[in-house]
Amino acid sequence: MLGIAYPLVITVWRGDFPTPSEGSLVYKDGQLIGSRLIGQSYSDPKYFWADLPHDAATLQRHIVVGSNLGPLNPALLDQVNANAKALRDADQATRDDSVELVTASASGLDPDISPAGARYQVARVARARGIEPAKVDSLISAHVQDRLLA
Repeated sequence: MLGIAYPLVITVWRGDFPTPSEGSLVYKDGQLIGSRLIGQSYSDPKYFWADLPHDAATLQRHIVVGSNLGPLNPALLDQVNANAKALRDADQATRDDSVELVTASASGLDPDISPAGARYQVARVARARGIEPAKVDSLISAHVQDRLLA
């Protein structure tokens, strides 16, 4: 009974759920462009990067298997150093890198970045969009969300 009734109720009744169970899909002009729950890879400098941009093949590998590089694996240090150089080159930065931007999250799918990660990219985003860095910084401040569990 529960094997039929419970799935039927959950499938049909969705009244108290804040988002649909179809993956929080995002549409633009009627076309599916992504999900609010999965980070997108951007290479355009006018967007904030949650993870360094990569080509489709690299993104596919990253999503499917991740890196699985342990902290003692020299390949991890090589990857972080390459990411740090790419980030400094893109942002024309001389300051310390944002750790979250040069290392990957466990799944590589996280759509969010920290305020510090966003602020690291202010100069690049402002330059690419032709606006003042202060305007970009104020937009970041206006969209920071409190932690779910503080």
